[in-house]
Amino acid sequence: MSKVGSPENPLRVAIIGAGPAGFYTASSLLKRKDLCVQTDMFDGLPSPFGLVRTGVAPDHQKYKSVIRAYDKRAQTPDYRFYGCVEFGRHIELPDLKEHYHQVVFTTGAQTDRSMGIPGEDLAGSHSATDFVAWYNGHPDFVDYQFDFSQTRAAVVGLGNVALDVARILCRTKAELLRTDMADYAIEALAKSNVKEVYILGRRGPAQAAFSTPEIRELSELAAADVEVRSDEAQLDACSREELAKSKNKERKKNVVAIQKFADAQPTGKSRKLAIRFLVSPTKIIGSESGRVEAVEMVRNEAFQSEDGSVRPRATDRFETLPVGLVFRSVGYRGVSLPGIPFNENWGTIENEKGRIVEGASRQPLSGLYTAGWIKRGPTGVIGTNKKDARETVVCMMEDLQAERMLTPAKPQREAAEELVKQRQPQFISYDDWSVIDAEEVARGQESGRPRVKFTSVAEMLTVLGR
Repeated sequence: MSKVGSPENPLRVAIIGAGPAGFYTASSLLKRKDLCVQTDMFDGLPSPFGLVRTGVAPDHQKYKSVIRAYDKRAQTPDYRFYGCVEFGRHIELPDLKEHYHQVVFTTGAQTDRSMGIPGEDLAGSHSATDFVAWYNGHPDFVDYQFDFSQTRAAVVGLGNVALDVARILCRTKAELLRTDMADYAIEALAKSNVKEVYILGRRGPAQAAFSTPEIRELSELAAADVEVRSDEAQLDACSREELAKSKNKERKKNVVAIQKFADAQPTGKSRKLAIRFLVSPTKIIGSESGRVEAVEMVRNEAFQSEDGSVRPRATDRFETLPVGLVFRSVGYRGVSLPGIPFNENWGTIENEKGRIVEGASRQPLSGLYTAGWIKRGPTGVIGTNKKDARETVVCMMEDLQAERMLTPAKPQREAAEELVKQRQPQFISYDDWSVIDAEEVARGQESGRPRVKFTSVAEMLTVLGR
């Protein structure tokens, strides 16, 4: 038989997960001029692009422009997409080993981390992950309910997702109607009574994890003044020293932006977005009916740890913040996959530079790889996955050269497609998705929006005439 990777015997690669990491992996493979490779991408959702579609804030359309590059790659003849095909349900690891030489898991970080405090499960306490998926029209979250009759909300976390959630809660209906947010979410938020939103961060301004464009953007909110307490905007001695030595220009710009908010005077807008620093929720207080009523917080102080970094530690000072809604945004974590070694502490697949390894022995599992957040944890921005995917592909190519790969009994493309048809007759191909995508864009043009999303699989299948 011809060598694997030749035109007569293409390298067959399955990619599980159609988000940025999956597309960057496919792109890195398909760009190779010395290799004939066919990539089949599987995703449990009917739509590709992962968090670019269901996670990126709908008022950040510029970040979604990366989809054009993904679409260009998907239009090549050596790429196929199988939507509505779930690993562990429709296809399993033995199936993939029977049809592919290499398998790459790029399933991302699908759940959130818990705060681990009393009252976290009260009615009105939510994961930011769920809220983001809901307003972005993720089919699995369309029926979620949020009590916008409340007047005050708290968002716990100092990352970009926390700022996204707070910003969306403060947007007017006119602002939301310029986005591709799900229609049901626009209507619900337009009727919201939330007038005060508090972002609660356990660290100080110099250690905040959000990006400079995100914090600056808050000044552009049409109906919300941004408030930062002067005492919390000032840096402690440890933070000043750390910042002076740091080469991270963004952190310095963040501090300038935060202190600018602290110096600003309210303009009388109808809503308030307050950012608090060096406070940690210790308890969510509930009413007699079991609903969120307030957040108990401890005031923190900054100190220099043994490794030289500045960290927060609790003091003996507490305060109570009355709120009716809480959104936790303290980090994402990955979900384990059937048959794949998983590190529960880190929420990632066990791997070395993208090669999946046995947890104890650290021995590579032939032909199995990972990339993206499920590989390294939820760090970086969309583009970070490009370098991450390249690292994994380098390992894949080294193993190909050394003939360390799976030996599929049915490597033909048609055999894999026949398997999918048997297991999931209603799968969505990329051609199918292109039809759905065009219809969404056309619906958006009618109302001056980027697109109007279909938010259920049934709607999408109807568009396809099924």
